[in-house]
Amino acid sequence: IGCELLKNLALSGFRHVEVIDLDTIDVSNLNRQFLFRSHHVGKSKCEVACQVALNMIPTEDDDQSSALPPPSYIPHHGNVCDNSKFNVPYVKQFALVLNALDNVTARRRVNRLCLAAGVALVEAGTTGYLGQVKVIHKPSNTACYECVTQE
Repeated sequence: IGCELLKNLALSGFRHVEVIDLDTIDVSNLNRQFLFRSHHVGKSKCEVACQVALNMIPTEDDDQSSALPPPSYIPHHGNVCDNSKFNVPYVKQFALVLNALDNVTARRRVNRLCLAAGVALVEAGTTGYLGQVKVIHKPSNTACYECVTQE
């Protein structure tokens, strides 16, 4: 989900994106995570994904695009559960947080950070063969990730 999400953000013209991931690229990732190639094995997923996605951002040759700041895709090779780096002040700098996490502990952590920071969250993930997306427009007006039974 993360590679697909990052590709869609880049192709949609998102110019400032920060990516957090603690994994490195393994050979087993190559058949399903299309941003990665065999020469990337052993490298940080977020660093490679940001480099590749940055090159996908459409360039426009008009006056409006020249007025835009240069795009920045910033990788953070680390654990989203690390409170010393990824905490409420960190989350407050964003208008929106998009999740593509593969474990419940991290999903709950990001959910709680977004609730505390008052930042909207779009939660996407898989559990086994099941995929789900949940939009939490305004943390005070919709059910959060942990507020509903996960199936």
